[in-house]
Amino acid sequence: MAQAGFINAISTRFSGISNGSFESLNLALHVGDDQQNVIANRRIFCEALDLNFTRLTTAQQVHADYIAVVKEQDAGKGSQAYEDALPQTDALITNIPNLPLMLCYADCVPVLIADPVNRAVGVIHAGWKGTVSLIVQKTIAAMNKEYGTEAKHCLAGIGPAIGPCCYQVDSTVINSLAENFTSWSAVVTSNGNGRWNLNLWQANILQLEQCGIPEFNIISSNICTSCNRSLFYSYRADDKITGRLGALIAITD
Repeated sequence: MAQAGFINAISTRFSGISNGSFESLNLALHVGDDQQNVIANRRIFCEALDLNFTRLTTAQQVHADYIAVVKEQDAGKGSQAYEDALPQTDALITNIPNLPLMLCYADCVPVLIADPVNRAVGVIHAGWKGTVSLIVQKTIAAMNKEYGTEAKHCLAGIGPAIGPCCYQVDSTVINSLAENFTSWSAVVTSNGNGRWNLNLWQANILQLEQCGIPEFNIISSNICTSCNRSLFYSYRADDKITGRLGALIAITD
């Protein structure tokens, strides 16, 4: 996306100062890590991308489908205090240059969207609840309403998340998936005993394509956070006590 005038990045566990279960580049303020360590980690992450840490904008994520339109007056919300973050939000969109948007993950799917025609971006937190709520499609619709974004022009990236190799779900998830995806069977594999392996990467790729984003404009890392817990945080593999990765996107000047 850099050539199109955007900065985007996914963090790893490395190069931060947090300790213990949060070692070392934990970017989340809500998981029990020392607040000053997290702030320092966020500063390290932003400075590595040559971005202004004080303008970093983030949210209090709730596994729902609310989308926040981030304006200039929102710049910096949540950067240094969780209580100051945009409330109850799982997707952020903006057309303001040099206003980095970041959400946090530890198995859920990071989805980044850039509109090079209308100069707008979005970052999405898509766990299974957000995925079955069609948060990707709703975010693109919000970008269309706010900025005139057309899906056919968009670039999209899917970052590391728990893969179908490790993500087992029960009938509650499968039933919700079937209600919202006509092609839901293409993203699940039954392993018997009322359990299925779910491919959240592919479920979100299907949403992107159904919105009209060309297949050749979509890149998926296909990296499983649970299989690669030495490199990424994984809520499941780390037994729920762990840090969070950051997915960030910004428009450059």
